[in-house]
Amino acid sequence: MDRLEAMSLFIEVVERGSFSAAARALRVPVTTVSRKISDLEAGLGAKLLVRTTRKISLTDAGITYLAAARRIIEQVEDAEREAAGEFTAPKGELIVTAPVQFGHLRVLPVVVEFLALYPQINVRLLLLDRNVALVEDRVDMAIRIGKLSDSSMIATTIGSFRTVICGSPELFARHGVPQSIEELQRLPCVTFEGPLPSPGWQLNNPKTKLPIIVPVTSRLSVTTVESALRAAVAHVGVTRLLCYQVADAVKAGRLQVVLKQFEPEPAPVNIIHVARGQMPIKTRLFLDFATPRLRKSLVAIDRKV
Repeated sequence: MDRLEAMSLFIEVVERGSFSAAARALRVPVTTVSRKISDLEAGLGAKLLVRTTRKISLTDAGITYLAAARRIIEQVEDAEREAAGEFTAPKGELIVTAPVQFGHLRVLPVVVEFLALYPQINVRLLLLDRNVALVEDRVDMAIRIGKLSDSSMIATTIGSFRTVICGSPELFARHGVPQSIEELQRLPCVTFEGPLPSPGWQLNNPKTKLPIIVPVTSRLSVTTVESALRAAVAHVGVTRLLCYQVADAVKAGRLQVVLKQFEPEPAPVNIIHVARGQMPIKTRLFLDFATPRLRKSLVAIDRKV
C-alpha cells in the first residue's frame, strides 16, 4: 500500500464529505477510494471513519490521524517544492483565486505582466465568486473582498471598495435624483441576489453612523453583477453594487452615483495566503509584484466613482 497516497485519499474524503465526491474530484472510481481507505484502516488497526448512507464522520482515532496526515502531506509537498528549486528559484505553478469580474478586469492584467517577467512560473487563475479553501484546494493565494473570518491566514491589505447606489441619467431625468431614503424607496430598483438573500439594501445612517436595512422596490431581480449593471445602464432602475463594478460606466457617463452620504463602510480588499514556514519564491515574488499594482488600481477606481 502507498501510505502517502492513502493519506491523501483519506484527507480528500473528509474534506469533500463523501467517498463519491472525493472520487469525482480525483477522477478515480469510488471502489478504488473505498478499498484504499479500508486498506489504510487495516494497516493501522484502527477505524478512522464511520460510514452511513448519508454521510461520513470521523472516529476519535480518525480526528487524530487526520491532523497528523495533513502535517505529513504538507511537509512532503514543501520538500518536493524545495527539491524542485521553488524555494531557491522563481519556478513552478502558482495558483491564485479572485472574484470573477475583479479578477478579469484588474488581476488578469497583473498576472500577464508577471508572467512576462518570470518565464519559469506558470499561473492558474481561478476566477470564482465564492471563497475557496486555500489549504484544502491547494491554492497559494486569494484576493478577498470583505471582512476576513479566518485568522490563520496572512493578509496584505491593498485597499477598499465602496458600495454605491447608481442609476442612469435618463432614469433620474424621469424620476428625479433621490436626496433621501424615502425618495430612493419610490424609485424602481434592480436588485442583485447574492448567495445570502437580504430583505433590503444595507445602508448607513449618516447621523448615527449605524447600519440600516432599507426595503426597496425590485423592478428587476437578477443573479449576476453583469446583468444588474446592464439593466441599470438600460434605465430599468437604480442598482447597488461595488464601486469597481460600475467604475467604467460612471466614467463614461452611463451611470450616476447618488446618496453617497448613505453608503456603508467600505469593504476591505486583501491578498491572503496560508500562514506557514518558508514561502516559495514564486509566491513571495507575486505578492511583492501584485500588491503595489493592485493598490494603485484600487485608488484609480475610487477616483472614477
